[in-house]
Amino acid sequence: MAKTSSPKNPRPVLGFLGGGTMAEALIRGLSASREFSLQVSDKIKERLVHLNSHYRVKITEDNLELVQSSQVIILAVKPPVVPAVLSEIKTVFRDKLLISIAAGIPVNRLKSVLGKNSRVIRVMPNNPAMVGAGVTAVYADPSVRREDLELTAGIFRTVGLTAFIESEKLMNAVTGLSGSGPAFIYIVAEALSDAGVKLGLSRPLSDLLSSRTILGAGRMLEETRKHPAELKNQVTSPGGTTIAGIEVLEARGLRSALIEAVAAAARRSQELETAGEKTVKIKS
Repeated sequence: MAKTSSPKNPRPVLGFLGGGTMAEALIRGLSASREFSLQVSDKIKERLVHLNSHYRVKITEDNLELVQSSQVIILAVKPPVVPAVLSEIKTVFRDKLLISIAAGIPVNRLKSVLGKNSRVIRVMPNNPAMVGAGVTAVYADPSVRREDLELTAGIFRTVGLTAFIESEKLMNAVTGLSGSGPAFIYIVAEALSDAGVKLGLSRPLSDLLSSRTILGAGRMLEETRKHPAELKNQVTSPGGTTIAGIEVLEARGLRSALIEAVAAAARRSQELETAGEKTVKIKS
């Protein structure tokens, strides 16, 4: 049986409803920090065994048990499962903080089940969180306490950076940019590696040069805080190799293609959210 914090175990208890990939990324980061006592519930026994054997977290197949014995709940199940899970736990969800990473489900739909005074925070982490290099957007309902925000930021700092947004409407833009963005960069990385192979480099060397080039460029952006255009100009000599390549990228529309891709992903996020409001009814 999972247990709450006590004088012998003063760390707050953080419970994960769902033990999927993103939950595991957070558990990995939090296990290293040792600031929380961690437990997870999941219906798939193999996942529970995996998480317990790798991170020594407490495990249970009983969602009610997990919620009752946790001060903070991370909702990490797939969006279609959210209605059933919330309906199951609503009777034992009292004076707890819910942090939802379920995509496409607004705070008001969560609160419609858990109660209008429930404390709910919605977050959007991204794929690089799996290696501790993610960025997580955080939107907090106005009823959330300041200490809840600080706690949430602390949780997601274990897998990268956190950024707060003031309007939940911006979550779709976040989804398009940082949520879907890694996939766009992976395509760029693949294309760069393919170019190296075309020019005679081995695949392993091309993959290494491509990935480290992208990693290095990202670190330059983050650590220098310079505008991308300024950094681009640093490696663009008059009549040189880089400007010849940039000329091709501009002619082929790389810049506009990326802008349109992010906008399309954001629109699709909005469509899925709207469809969820129409077809996925969360009953109180």
